[in-house]
Amino acid sequence: MCTSLTFQTTAGDQFLARTMDFAFELGGRPVAIPRNHHFSSVTNPDGFDAPYSFVGTGRDLNGYVFVDGVNEHGVSAAALYFAGQAHYADQTVTDQVNLAPHEVVMWILGNVKSAAELGERLDTLNIMEAAAPLLNIVVPLHWIISDKTGATYVLEREADGMHFMENPVGVMTNTPDFNWHLKNLSNYVNLQPTPHPSRQYGDMEVKAFGPGTGALGMPGDYTSVARFVRTVFMRQHTDAVETDAEAINTLSHMLNSVEIPKGVKIQDNGTSDYTQYRAYMSMHEPAFYIQPYADQSITRVALTEELMTAAQPTEFELKKTQQFNLAN
Repeated sequence: MCTSLTFQTTAGDQFLARTMDFAFELGGRPVAIPRNHHFSSVTNPDGFDAPYSFVGTGRDLNGYVFVDGVNEHGVSAAALYFAGQAHYADQTVTDQVNLAPHEVVMWILGNVKSAAELGERLDTLNIMEAAAPLLNIVVPLHWIISDKTGATYVLEREADGMHFMENPVGVMTNTPDFNWHLKNLSNYVNLQPTPHPSRQYGDMEVKAFGPGTGALGMPGDYTSVARFVRTVFMRQHTDAVETDAEAINTLSHMLNSVEIPKGVKIQDNGTSDYTQYRAYMSMHEPAFYIQPYADQSITRVALTEELMTAAQPTEFELKKTQQFNLAN
């Protein structure tokens, strides 16, 4: 249920990409939030302010809710499911910013200029047990945060408190916790893009069937563990590119390896998790790209001065490709 990764072009431009894998139809679309927007909160009547403008996947539920995006200073963030391990405060804290889990992305994008600044301000945040609108549950989340310098972190809140960890591999998926995923990579040190050599067993030389043997043993299922390993491998070995267009194309191909088609991952209740969309956040422009499941067209929204200073948030329709009738 969601895969994310960072990527850098040869020109030094930074991107954060993610899949949104979920069974419940979220109905998000590109939304640009102007500077100094005020967000309501389910944790307190005062809500919170967002001095900085940002654009991402949002939906208006009597107040906008975002799950990913990039702000005017080149900070990007995405929320991913963290079932079974997320643990939040049960009371508000005076003199702190009290946030529900589904409000964290909006606060980050609206309030920090760098990933390092978020680390410095974590002690002012209190993430609470509070249900999200539409879903009507406390959503178990953790977050990946990156900025235009390439600095990338993971934020998790567990029973023993807040964890803000540098992300050395630029990838995040779901449960287990991030440090577990890093340790698990030791089980896959054999993976490589080049073929393994022939092996001698007694008097017999055993040769590989063909190219691709370097990836033998790479897990191919849709668990968070398998998706983490595959994405780390893809990110490490995919060819470098120079331009923004090449970066979006390359990220799309990398996420193809973890995209979940409808019907292949069924939950106990019979619903189907699938990749509702892929998002790409360009931190140097800054700009947001979204590619929905039903139509592979990519919609791009760049943060312009007009959007950043608008009186109200601006919503965008998803681009659709022209449909063709195939001749018999």
